[in-house]
Amino acid sequence: MKGSKRQDFTTGSIPRHLLIFAIPMFLGNLLQALYNTVDTIWVGRFLGPEALAAVSVSFPIIFVLVSLVMGIGMGTTVLVAQYAGAKDWERVRRVVINSVGLLTIAGAAVSVIGYVFSEGALRLINTPEELIPLATSYLKIFFTGLIFMFIYNVMGAILRGLGDSRTPLNFLIIATVLNIILDPIFIFGIGPIPRMEVAGVALATVIAQGVSALLSIRHLYKVNGLLSKDWRVYSKLDKELTLLTLKIGIPAGLQQTVVSVGALALTSIVNGFGHLVVAGYGVGNRLDHFSFMPAMSVSMAVSAVVGQNLGAGQEERAKQSLYWALILSGSISLAVTLGMQFLAWPISQIFTTDTQVLTYATEYLRIISFSYVFLAVMFSVTGFLRGAGDTLPTMLITMVSLWFVRIPLAKYFSILWGSRGIWIGIAVSPVIGLTLTSLYYLKGGWRAKVVTKPLLQ
Repeated sequence: MKGSKRQDFTTGSIPRHLLIFAIPMFLGNLLQALYNTVDTIWVGRFLGPEALAAVSVSFPIIFVLVSLVMGIGMGTTVLVAQYAGAKDWERVRRVVINSVGLLTIAGAAVSVIGYVFSEGALRLINTPEELIPLATSYLKIFFTGLIFMFIYNVMGAILRGLGDSRTPLNFLIIATVLNIILDPIFIFGIGPIPRMEVAGVALATVIAQGVSALLSIRHLYKVNGLLSKDWRVYSKLDKELTLLTLKIGIPAGLQQTVVSVGALALTSIVNGFGHLVVAGYGVGNRLDHFSFMPAMSVSMAVSAVVGQNLGAGQEERAKQSLYWALILSGSISLAVTLGMQFLAWPISQIFTTDTQVLTYATEYLRIISFSYVFLAVMFSVTGFLRGAGDTLPTMLITMVSLWFVRIPLAKYFSILWGSRGIWIGIAVSPVIGLTLTSLYYLKGGWRAKVVTKPLLQ
C-alpha cells in the first residue's frame, strides 16, 4: 500500500507494540470523550443543573442507537488486522470498501430513527418533564449529523486494523479543538449566530465530527490508496464479506447495545431521585469514562496485536500480548482507583459548583472506582477474544452480568439505601463478568473463530 503507516505486530517487542499502539488510542479516546466533557462543562457551569441533567440524560439514548452500528467498525478492525497479518492486501481493500458502504447505509438509518423517536425515548426512560424540551432539542440536532461520527469511526477502525492508531488521533485533535472553539459561539451566540444554549452544544459537536470525517476520508484515499473515487462500488455490497463482518461485528455491537440499554435502565432508576441526582450521576459518569480509558485503549491494542498474530499463525505470541496487557491495564486501574478516593470532589468541581450535585458525583465515583481493576482485566481478555474474531460469548456474558446482576442489584439496593445503593449495585457486577470471561478464554473455544484458519494449521 502506498505511503501506509501500517505496523507489523508479528515481530518485535510485545509490550512496546502495546504501548505504542495504546497511547495514541488512549489520547484519541480522551479527545473523543472531550466532545461530551467540554459540552458538559459549558452547560454545567453556565446554563445550570437542569441543562446539565438534560445533556446527561441524552447520552444513554445516543449510545443505544449508535452501539449496534459501531459493531460493524469492530468487525472491520478484526478482518483488516487478520488479513494484514496474512499479507492478503487485496482482501484488505475489499473489506475496506465493503465496510464503508455498509456503515454508511446503517448510519443513515440510525440517524432517521434517532431524530424521529428522540422525545419518545426520553419519556420511555422516565425523564423528568422539565428536562424533555432541552434534551429533545439536543438529540434532534445530534442525530441529524450522526453520519459524520459513523464515517470517522469506520475510517479509524480500518487504520487501527493496519496498526496505525496515530493518524485518527491527529484528525481527532483538530476536531476537538474546533469543538472547544465552537461551543461558546453556539451556546451564547455571536454576531448573526443566535443564542442556542443546549442545542448549540449539539451543533458544535456535529460540525467538528464532520471535519474529522472528511479528513479521514481524504487520508485513506490519498495516503493508503484503499478508497475508490467511484462511489458506485460502495453501494454494491459483497455478500461474503458483509456476512463475515456482521458475524464478528454484530455480537460486539450487541454487547455495546446491551450495555447502553442497561445504562438506559440505570438512568431510569436514577431519574426517580430527581434532577440533582441525575446531574450528579452525569458528572460521575463522564469522569468514569475517563477512568476506563487506559484499560479500554489497551484492550483495543490487544485486539489489533492478537488479530495480526493469529492471522500469521502465531498463537503463543498472541497469548503473550494478553499477559502484558493484564499487567499494564491492571496497574494503571489500581492507581486510578486510589486517586478517585482522594480527588473525586475537586475533579467534579470542573463541571459544576452546585454542592448537592458535587455530593452525589463524589459518592458515585468513590464507590464505583472499586470496580476499576476488575473491569481492566475483563477488558483485556475481551480484547483478546475480539482479536480472534470470537465476539458472541462476551456479548452473552455481558447480558448476564448486566441484566441478572447489575440492574436488579441497583434497583434493590436503591430501595434500601437510596441513590448510594445504585452505585453499589453497579460496582458489584464486573466481578461476575470477569469470572465468566476468564473461564471462557481458558476453555479455548476462540481458536475455531480465527478467520485465516489455514495459517494456523
